[in-house]
Amino acid sequence: MEEIEELIIAYAHDIDDSKLVGWPEYFTEDGTYTVLTRENLAQGLPMGIMYCQGRGMMADRIKAMQTANIFEAHTYCHLLGRSQISAGSDGRYSARTNFNITRTMQDGASEMFAVGKYLDVIEIQNGRPLFKDRKVVLESRRVDILLVYPL
Repeated sequence: MEEIEELIIAYAHDIDDSKLVGWPEYFTEDGTYTVLTRENLAQGLPMGIMYCQGRGMMADRIKAMQTANIFEAHTYCHLLGRSQISAGSDGRYSARTNFNITRTMQDGASEMFAVGKYLDVIEIQNGRPLFKDRKVVLESRRVDILLVYPL
């Protein structure tokens, strides 16, 4: 379980430190990443604000962000709650971790950017935990259009 906690923490630290090129490596080859609202999750609406299926799609998103997208420079700072982790009968693990993300813009202004929870399905591959499915569930349906970096 400690390795799973380390996965969750390292993921947040790498995003906060702008180490985004390695972001896809936190996932299984066919892993999924979805950002959606609490409301959509409760209604069983699977599509969200952001969706990536597989490492290739994730890598493309990072490459586009670095070469094609135009946006104001900013950084994140994740504050994570303690993860609740449970083992499934299929050898996978599920985890829930609450988060607050503060965003700081290049002019120094900071604001609470996102509040919610990570709902994760984690597989152990070659002795290493990886996200098979990561749902980023936002508490609010008001989402800033400057959602460029992964959360």
